Amino acid sequence: MSNITETAYPQLREEVSEKDLLALFTPSQKERQFVADAYRRATTQALITMQLKVLQRLGYFPMAADIPSVIVRHICKHFGVPVFGVRDLKAYDESGSKSIHHRLLREYAGLKVLGADGSEWLDEQAIKAAQTKQELPDIINVLLEELLHHRFELPGFVTLSRAAARARSRVNDSLQQAIASRLDEHQRERIDSLFRTRSGKSQWEQLKREPKQPSVREVASYLTHIEAVRKLADALPTANEMPVSKRTQFVLEARALNVREMAALKPVKRYALAVLLIHAQLQKAVDDVAEIFIRSVRNMHNLARERLKEYQLEHVAQGEALIAQFRDVLTAFEEDGSDPARVERMRKILDEEPSIWIERCDEHMAFAGNNYYPFMLQQYRSKRALLFQCLDAMQLKSSSPDESLLKTVAWMMQFRSSHKEFVRADAGLEAVELSWLSERRWRNLIEGVGPNEGLLHRKYLELCVFSHVMEELKSGDLYVQNSDQFDDYRDHLVGWDEFDAEVTDYASMVGLPTDGDALVALLKQQLLEVAQKVDDRFPDNEHVALTENGLLLRRADRAPPPDGLPELDQAITNSMATTSILDVLTETERWLDLHKQFGPLSGFESKVDDPRKRFLTTLFCYGCNLGPTQTALSVKGLSRKQVAWLNLHHVTEERLDKAIFKVVNAYNRFALPQFWGTGKSASADGTKWNVYEQNLMSEYHLRYGGYGGIGYYHVSDMYIALFGNFIPCGVYEAVYILDGLVKNESDIQPDTLHGDTQAQSAPVFGLAHLLGIKLMPRIRNIKDLVFYKAEAGVPYKHIQSLFRGTIDWDLLALHYRDMLRVAVSIKLGKITPSMILRRLGTFSRKNKLYFAFRELGRVIRTMFLLNYVNDIELRRSIHAATNKSEEFNNFVKWLFFGGEGIIAENLRHEQRKVIKYSQLVANMVILHNVQWMSRKLKELQAEGFLLGEPVLRGLSPYRTAHINRFGDYTLDLSKPVEPIDYKIRF
Repeated sequence: MSNITETAYPQLREEVSEKDLLALFTPSQKERQFVADAYRRATTQALITMQLKVLQRLGYFPMAADIPSVIVRHICKHFGVPVFGVRDLKAYDESGSKSIHHRLLREYAGLKVLGADGSEWLDEQAIKAAQTKQELPDIINVLLEELLHHRFELPGFVTLSRAAARARSRVNDSLQQAIASRLDEHQRERIDSLFRTRSGKSQWEQLKREPKQPSVREVASYLTHIEAVRKLADALPTANEMPVSKRTQFVLEARALNVREMAALKPVKRYALAVLLIHAQLQKAVDDVAEIFIRSVRNMHNLARERLKEYQLEHVAQGEALIAQFRDVLTAFEEDGSDPARVERMRKILDEEPSIWIERCDEHMAFAGNNYYPFMLQQYRSKRALLFQCLDAMQLKSSSPDESLLKTVAWMMQFRSSHKEFVRADAGLEAVELSWLSERRWRNLIEGVGPNEGLLHRKYLELCVFSHVMEELKSGDLYVQNSDQFDDYRDHLVGWDEFDAEVTDYASMVGLPTDGDALVALLKQQLLEVAQKVDDRFPDNEHVALTENGLLLRRADRAPPPDGLPELDQAITNSMATTSILDVLTETERWLDLHKQFGPLSGFESKVDDPRKRFLTTLFCYGCNLGPTQTALSVKGLSRKQVAWLNLHHVTEERLDKAIFKVVNAYNRFALPQFWGTGKSASADGTKWNVYEQNLMSEYHLRYGGYGGIGYYHVSDMYIALFGNFIPCGVYEAVYILDGLVKNESDIQPDTLHGDTQAQSAPVFGLAHLLGIKLMPRIRNIKDLVFYKAEAGVPYKHIQSLFRGTIDWDLLALHYRDMLRVAVSIKLGKITPSMILRRLGTFSRKNKLYFAFRELGRVIRTMFLLNYVNDIELRRSIHAATNKSEEFNNFVKWLFFGGEGIIAENLRHEQRKVIKYSQLVANMVILHNVQWMSRKLKELQAEGFLLGEPVLRGLSPYRTAHINRFGDYTLDLSKPVEPIDYKIRF
């Protein structure tokens, strides 16, 4: 049975504000007339009106005795009758008049009772919802929407919960039966063999294998594993017709079960879960191979760049000698005398054969223009076999008609075992076609000269091909079959018929036209107006200047803290009693009942004893990074296996997100955070988390130093973290910047997003605009960014030198529908922003959509940059927002104190869960701090402290001085907890 508080089933709160009483529970003149026409007695009118207003608010009739007394008093006062007591209302609930009044009110409100036919209809709707939903609260919420849409009075919560449970069971059984029934005896026997244990190991656990750090030996072993999984999957039925949400849920359940637990399942479910996990593991393994390939090639490029820098530093003297020699030759040439005499003087200066100096110049010029490609050869020797093996495993396909690169790959394969330095371009069945290769640096290395003219340098050609395969995998020009992260993204976009049905409503929601020409006209006018405004104000703008080195933005003076802030802040710190981190988590959890979010992955009722204690222990274990062993030693009464078991069998990323949203919603009800922000903006920033090197996620980060991954958090201007993600170090962080707002389901819904300097990418600006998100990142090196004009011929008196390009409006108009299709697909949940930005974040010579998003981003980014230049307050607010992100990063790491701050999990889905655990812990501590800060501030206000808005705005909930992270941990669930108080005002 689901819990009513986990759903949207409407309920009345005991506390109702005066504003809500007037707006929601005060009868209109029409309603008063209706009641007066039906009954003359004022007490009866008050009773009926009270139920009418509650019906309008809830959609059903609660027991009259359960209506909050504040509502009863308000309506009785309105009718001038004595307030009904609880005994009076209970008597009314048992009277026959109540049913008569309800029939009258249903007719007035236009509501129907759910009879026998309605119950069948409800079951049908529940089955439809259960096709895509797994959690009972989600199915119930769909039923609530359908009931209200069809004007049914809401039935009791138990009725809805039972209907949802029946539907889920029927749908799941049907989906699992559809898979199991397609298996023959041989396939069933093959699956059964996975669960046989030999020497304590089984193929079922081997199936869940994750790649370690990608050494040559590890990759070779992992590719062998993939081939075995592929053979296993090829013989099994697919489940492509199954809804993604259901498939994901079943895979999560299968992954959490060991051999013994799988054997205990009914055969139909066991076979279905096994088939789904096999296909999912193949898909993930193919993703891993593509990731290993990209990372290996990228690392070769990075290391070659570093080697070039070292070479240049070591050969500065050689370059200076060549320049000095050249100067001496020119000087001799300029001196008076006959031509033979001047030539003789130049020959003496050279002192050696000219050919020696030519060789020295050629050696120096080989690395001119930062050409680091020659330095890749040394690393390539050890990685060549690995890269060819990755190509074998990926089964590449082109997402466009241009397959020239794939043809070159196929041609190159014939020299896989060759040791020749140069090969003939016309070797094989047909000559290799290099029309796709436009970069001169590569061509100079690949194409032979002199005695090797007409030949191709084999190793440089291979390096070039591998590099271009990497780039086209990242841009989406190439895709990988049976992949998830590197598949053809176009398969996930909405069809054109569905797009046409949705686009008008979507465009209206985000305030965009549906026509490309209309968009061009709108943006062109906006860009012209912004540029003219900035140009007009430029001479009077004392915070900006154009110098011979480019645009100069002067920093604003830092505002001093408000009077009384340091004293108030210290008074709060002194008044907060020391408490342990476990006590903080316990009190916060008891306010919100977060443990109810975490039941069995199967969806059945939990059989865990003392679920609150088990959840708190697991949260403490993973959110503070103690690990199961240390947690079992620190918190008495649970074993290491019990701590780890709940994480595996009850906790998912989605459920952690729901718990986070519940904490955010509670936080948003307090008055104090409203002084810190409006909730309409958020900032995104990453911080490096250390992980052990023996996994694919771990990578050396050049900017942060050390091995690890990036915890990427979206933090509201009210200080609370809305969303968190864990991404590899080598990934461009801006790819994930929009996911946090799109996936955020809390009550705090920002429409403006600040970010670090990595968010300056033009395609990110373009996609953000189509999603209705105002992107405003911190800007670094603004003089290096290109400003674009709306029209080339428009002159500007003061800022003309800022502009170095003109917008291609025809390109925008031509591809606007294609771009809107991407935005609509994101809105409908078909794809995520990061899925498309992974492709759009990399230059593509083939993908017209890339150029269109880049051009749109140039328009939006130019307008933002102009406003950024023009408005010192905008720069100040962006700086303040990004500072909050940095403060949150420090705060969450302070709470993640166990295990020396190293994420010990090597499985990537477990690493992502750890990041969300840590965010949940941080948010719970923030909520706890705000609750006690509010209490202390109210007490201090009574003692005479002046709590003006500037002072309150200067406070922060990132307080740690009162929290004891170390020492004895006692999980005391019997200790009295003061109730949470949302009503404190200042």
